[in-house]
Order: sequence, then C-alpha cells, then structure tokens
Amino acid sequence: MIAEAELTLSTTELPEGRAVRCRELLVSALALTDDLLAQAKKSTAATVLGRKGGTVTAKKGSDHFRKLAAMRKTHAGGRPRKDAK
Repeated sequence: MIAEAELTLSTTELPEGRAVRCRELLVSALALTDDLLAQAKKSTAATVLGRKGGTVTAKKGSDHFRKLAAMRKTHAGGRPRKDAK
C-alpha cells in the first residue's frame, strides 16, 4: 500500500511541493516497515519463550514428576468429584 501510494504521488503534481514531501515520508515509512519485518523474522514469540528452556520444570524437581507418573498409573489425581446433594 505504501509503495502504491508513493507511485501515485510520483505521477501527481500538488501545489506548494506537497507531493515531494509526501513521497519523502512514504519512502521513510517503507524503509521502517522493511526494517521491522526483518527484525520480526529474527525473533518470534516462540523463540523468546523457548529461550527459557526447562527452568520452571527444573524448579519443580523430580519428585513432582514421580508423583504425577504414579497418579497416571492408578488414574488418580485430577479434579475432585462433586458431591451429589
């Protein structure tokens, strides 16, 4: 859209040199968007979260996961059943 607007202004003559200034601003906007897109490709949200690695998992310790495995074997754990009253 920015490139199309710049092309339209390049073929238009506006009074007081307004078209020239608009073209300058559009070229700057195009450069900024290209830079932002280049930066966005470098780090996505998933890579930022992935950098944390297993720090939270490591804090829970092996005992926590041993208990979870035991509950899975006996189908224990989960949300308590509602009382039928």
